[in-house]
Order: sequence, then C-alpha cells, then structure tokens
Amino acid sequence: MTLHRQFLAIAGAILLTLVLALPPSIHKARAEVDHGLWNDLLQKHVQNGRVNYDGMQQEQPRLDQYLDQLAQINPDMLERSDALAYYINLYNAWTIKLILSKYPNVSSIKDLGTLIKTPWKKRLIPLNGEMVTLDHIEHDIIRPRFKDPRIHFAVNCAAVSCPPLQTTAFTESRLNEQLDHATTEFVNDPQSTYFKEGALYLSRIFKWFGDDFSDDPAGFVKDYANGDFKKALAAHKGNIKIEYLDYNWKLNRQ
Repeated sequence: MTLHRQFLAIAGAILLTLVLALPPSIHKARAEVDHGLWNDLLQKHVQNGRVNYDGMQQEQPRLDQYLDQLAQINPDMLERSDALAYYINLYNAWTIKLILSKYPNVSSIKDLGTLIKTPWKKRLIPLNGEMVTLDHIEHDIIRPRFKDPRIHFAVNCAAVSCPPLQTTAFTESRLNEQLDHATTEFVNDPQSTYFKEGALYLSRIFKWFGDDFSDDPAGFVKDYANGDFKKALAAHKGNIKIEYLDYNWKLNRQ
C-alpha cells in the first residue's frame, strides 16, 4: 500500500470513529421526531379542545414514555420546523402532566401555583440536561426564536379560554398547515372572537402579547377571518375599536 493510500485509510478510520461517537441526536438531526404516542393520546382523549383527564390519567404511563422520549432528544440539532413542533408538543404534553400531578383535585391550572410562584415557573421539564419551566419553553425559546404569532393558538394552558388543544400532534411535515388551522379555528370561533357595533372583541392573548402581533390585532384577525365575519370587518369604515374579553381559567376538562 502506498503512503498516500495508507493516509486515506487512516483518515477514513478516524472519521468513522468520530461519527460513531457522536450523540444519537446528531445522527437523527434530519429525521422527523416521532410524536406517535402523543398523537394517539390526543386522538383518544381530546374532543373539541376539551380534555378527558380521567382517560389521560389512566394512560399516564404512555404519557410518561412519550415525555421520556422527548427528554432524550437535543432539539438544537433539529431542523427549524421540526424543532418548533418539538417545543409545542413538549409544552402541551408537560401541561397535561402538570394537571395530572394533582388531578382530580384541581379546577384550574392556577391551583397548582403558590403565592410566590405560578405553575408556569415550576422547574419540571428536562431539557438538554437542565430542568426548565413552561415559561422558559414559551417565552425564552418559542416566542423569541421562532417569531411566529400563530404559536399562541398552538400552545395550550389547560384553561377554557385558551385556544383549544388540538387533537393531533404537531409534526414537521404538516407544521405550517397545522398552525394555520389552529389560528383560523380560534379566530373564527364566536366564543373567542367577534365583531359587534364597530368593536372587535378579542382574547386577552392579543393584549398580553401585543408585540407578537405587531400591535395590530385587528389586522392579524382580518388575515384569518372567514365568511360573514371577514366581510363585516372589511366593510367597516375607520378604525376598529378593540375590546378584550375576560379570561376563563377554569380547567378545560370534558
């Protein structure tokens, strides 16, 4: 064997050794995360945005299995849309897990907080070797990193006034379609959004996260409104007055 071939053989062996030594998450960086377990639980126990917590509680081992799977993944190695789907599902699944930690003795997710710490500030989610909070997932990762206002209609806070928990898991291959569906569904639900006597009545989500909607909630709603609702908004002359609805924190149970 010539010196050149020896060098190539040694270099190839070293490269193969380095690749095999990489964490599993890096090998799978371009493979879509499997959310099948979570999708099955949602299909069985969520209807019209309401959750059958009794059913979820009976299948808690399967929920735990799914959460353990997510804990083994390094989302920093995922493609952008796969990472966003990962974080949305992570947030929603851990919210269910949090409710189940005290269920059935819980009437609102707020019951799980204290006078000095809200439930969203509890360190309960394993992520890249750290324990983080629901607030961290939403406000330190999802909102600033992905900058997509539609996420507000995808993450679920387990409250009646929260945008409905979807009946399917978010996935990389359908993410844009799913975000559009969740947003359109919420915007066109007369229980959460309606136009009356020149005023547009909206969820307080639009007030709490005004910057995410470019401080133009009416413009955002117009983009997703359908049918007569869309026509009424388009026909209105002048500025639209915004009114924010009360937020019902009662548990979103069936």
